[in-house]
Amino acid sequence: MDYLALLCAKLTSFGELITPDTDFTAPVPSCGDWTFYDLVDHMGRGNTWVVTAVAELRGDDEGTPAPKDPVAMREWYESTADALATSLSADENQKAWTFTETMPRTVGFWRRRRGHETLMHLWDGQNALGKPDPFDPDLAVDGIDEVFELFAPRMIYRGLATEPDVALSLRATDTGNTWTYGPGEPVAELAGTASDLLLTLWARKSAADPELTWDGDRAAGERVLAGPLVP
Repeated sequence: MDYLALLCAKLTSFGELITPDTDFTAPVPSCGDWTFYDLVDHMGRGNTWVVTAVAELRGDDEGTPAPKDPVAMREWYESTADALATSLSADENQKAWTFTETMPRTVGFWRRRRGHETLMHLWDGQNALGKPDPFDPDLAVDGIDEVFELFAPRMIYRGLATEPDVALSLRATDTGNTWTYGPGEPVAELAGTASDLLLTLWARKSAADPELTWDGDRAAGERVLAGPLVP
């Protein structure tokens, strides 16, 4: 997967949400008590945070707040997006600071991680301002892989979640991919499109959504999902 191309495309799409007509006080339901302004601010600062992680091998850059004026905000955001795209155009094996030691600490890590971060927050922004687009199935599959490869174990390591005592199976009805999380044979299966499954893992969609189907011990499966699996 060309993560750099993905990232650049999603950075551009997110920037297109920032217009003089945008309601920056609009709530972003999928991000707690954030407003759309807070989401833009988070995205821009996150972009510069990664630029510093690559250039200076540190992860303590807090960045500068987003301007309140819509035109200035768009310019500010696009400057951070351009800086990130330039930074991550370096060799994917170039050393970089990252927040985990379980995966390669390289530019390549950030291409993937920041691509999925931007993808999810683009959905958040679209959801706050109108109707969000579903994720490309193959991209959603990779996002689910990332949850189980990186975030679920990290949440346990950080003491923010406990290891599941049973296993849950997930099945993407549109791609045929399956995942098992937890020990032993799965006690339940959650099925849906890869996009809907990824949104559920990231708490953007309820596990009770009618577009998802359960088989087996649903209560136990929902306990596994409650993890939490992601930050």
